[in-house]
Amino acid sequence: MTRGLALATILGLFPWASAQPPTIAQLAREPRGGGSLYVERVLERTPSFTRYLVRYPSEGLWMYGFMNVPNRPGRFPVVIVIHGYVNPATYRTLAYTTRYADELARAGFVVLHPNLRGHGLSQGQPDPSPWRIAYAREILDLAAIVRTQAGQGALEKALPHIGLMGHSMGGGIAQRVAVVDPSIRAVLLYGTMHGDDLKNAQRICHVFTGGARGCAEARNPPPNLAQVSPLYHYHRLRAMVQVHHGTQDPQTPYVWAQEICAALQKSGVDHRCFAYPGAGHTFQGAHRTLLMQRAVAFFRAALN
Repeated sequence: MTRGLALATILGLFPWASAQPPTIAQLAREPRGGGSLYVERVLERTPSFTRYLVRYPSEGLWMYGFMNVPNRPGRFPVVIVIHGYVNPATYRTLAYTTRYADELARAGFVVLHPNLRGHGLSQGQPDPSPWRIAYAREILDLAAIVRTQAGQGALEKALPHIGLMGHSMGGGIAQRVAVVDPSIRAVLLYGTMHGDDLKNAQRICHVFTGGARGCAEARNPPPNLAQVSPLYHYHRLRAMVQVHHGTQDPQTPYVWAQEICAALQKSGVDHRCFAYPGAGHTFQGAHRTLLMQRAVAFFRAALN
């Protein structure tokens, strides 16, 4: 068998062999940032903060989202809020996670809420893979821009102290970003996807999409998956971590939070884990109030 035929046979049997996802170590070596964050227009003025439509470059695309900036004088730490899965066809700039961004802004943080590629005004196509690495690269670029531009231009009120808050899919993205970027100082995971990408692919295939997506990756995961999945790289974290999860979450099971917390403990990461008895995937009422009280205290302690 010729070398070319042998390679074609291998790729036919194992389609992922031609496009293995980049490892955590490879992502950490990639240059990040470049360009600036720009304000497009004011979206809303409230008594405590002003909301702007913003854009920033990532991998040749313009990413859009909103930024909440406290109205009072001074400079403030930055929290990047990463939304979970929403059908890109119906996604709007002010997503369901706007309420969390607003509460953090009222508490004295500059809050950036990017719309992931293919969502809202952001250019490009949504990332179809279970690994969501394209989304992580956008957040890595945004964090690098914040560090470089803090105190200038659109980020004149920002400090280069960055935390992440990720819900569901956004929590999976936040985990990857934080193990790649040691400058991230705080990570809050809320109803998060797992840090083991094989479990995510299986869930996407069997539960979320009824066999429409993620199944090929779940059946034939790439051989480098342990080098790709954040769970196996928590030792790289320099951030404080909090995990918030409802015990009755039908989307991302509570046992996932338990497994993440056990791995954080094993890796010696500064972390706290909170269970919300009876809460589902998106908190309501008293559960949401408690979540945000804890979130504000956490980010104040980690970022100020």
